[in-house]
Amino acid sequence: MDTLFTRVETARKNQNAPLAARMRPTTLDGYVGQAKAVGPGSWLRRAIEHDTLSSVILYGPAGTGKTTLARIIANTTHAEFVEVSAITGTVKDLRREIESAESRLLTSGRRTILFVDEIHRFNRSQQDALLHAVEDRIVVLIGATTENPYFEVNSALISRSRVVELTALDDASVRELVRRAVAAPEGLAGAFELAPEAEDEIVTLAGGDGRAALTSLELASQMVDRPAEGEGSGPATITREHVLEANPRRGLPYDKAGDMHYDVISAFIKSMRGSDPDAVLYWLARMLDAGEDPKFIARRIMICASEDVGNADPQALLVAHAAFKATEVIGMPECRINLAQAATYVALAPKSNAAEAGIDAALAEVRSGPRREVPSHLRDRHRPGSDEYGPYLYPHNYPGGWVPQRYLPEGLERGCFYQASPRGWEAWRQEAIGRDIADGEDGAEKRGKDGRPVG
Repeated sequence: MDTLFTRVETARKNQNAPLAARMRPTTLDGYVGQAKAVGPGSWLRRAIEHDTLSSVILYGPAGTGKTTLARIIANTTHAEFVEVSAITGTVKDLRREIESAESRLLTSGRRTILFVDEIHRFNRSQQDALLHAVEDRIVVLIGATTENPYFEVNSALISRSRVVELTALDDASVRELVRRAVAAPEGLAGAFELAPEAEDEIVTLAGGDGRAALTSLELASQMVDRPAEGEGSGPATITREHVLEANPRRGLPYDKAGDMHYDVISAFIKSMRGSDPDAVLYWLARMLDAGEDPKFIARRIMICASEDVGNADPQALLVAHAAFKATEVIGMPECRINLAQAATYVALAPKSNAAEAGIDAALAEVRSGPRREVPSHLRDRHRPGSDEYGPYLYPHNYPGGWVPQRYLPEGLERGCFYQASPRGWEAWRQEAIGRDIADGEDGAEKRGKDGRPVG
């Protein structure tokens, strides 16, 4: 029950709480951003406003408002709102809350909303403990996670919940949060004014993270030398220098085990494939700045060198391999140069996916096609009865080092797997082979089958 003492305690806690906590809205009207997830007409907004929420998993990067939404639900629902820590909570804690929720439902008909922040930190047995209660609606689950729930949350829980994805805040939403905090009584209360360039720097540093923006604002305000009482009036100015002083190093979001890791490496690979060296260097810098394992990056460059460049420029694989060995021997920070050289080389090289497409097509034929015999003239000669095999034509005995001869099994013809690109060394060799074939066919017609059989 709310009493005078609890109100005093709450006021003291709020007074000493971080700016981001003090500025947390308690209603949907004060909630900024996420129009797609919780905007007018959305399922989640209607469920909150009508107090008909069913189990939901809120998924998105840090600072996008997942916990804030849970607090808004807590302030608006008529149901009992219970929070369990995914870090310190145990199966015993969950079962106790579920038993209380069942008793509450049976005795008073009151629902229970169970909020689990960072639900992906629950182990499998903890998540399993929730299944029965969620399925029977003994509790309405609100799970919040920064990790992809389809990988990190029990699939049975996912099937019983609705996944709502929150995205990084856009710059306009971050600006609105910052401006509110400067003016609001629970924020900086108008004691400071924010220079436009300082606001721009805060928005840039935040990278779509609302909590990070408010933290930067609070730290920057602490850097300002305010005049002593009676020496002057008016708000003190927070400048860009104050923001930079409070945030000496910018850190963009990047989790080496999470979605951002895969998104950034995907952008890096696709930029190499798309021949954009500037984008390659940007995504490489994002990974290196976040502490990504440079050998992991080097391995991706080697794969790209064969998958996307291939024989259009065979040198690409050699450069990529050299960068990998240099990374092993040298390490950071110097190996960043080796990685940059290899990545930009692969980006600038002519492109061909003929090797990858060819081996995949051949594997598909081997796995799903009929059994095909080795042509007799290609078989090993070191066995009884090999004299009856057809003659093998030794290519070096013919002009151009080529002679018409079947190498594929019956039923497959030249060009069924390998389709050379019209670029780089591969294209040049394809043209040369075409000329050799034409010359070789002419020579074979004149000389007949006079090649030397060999084992």
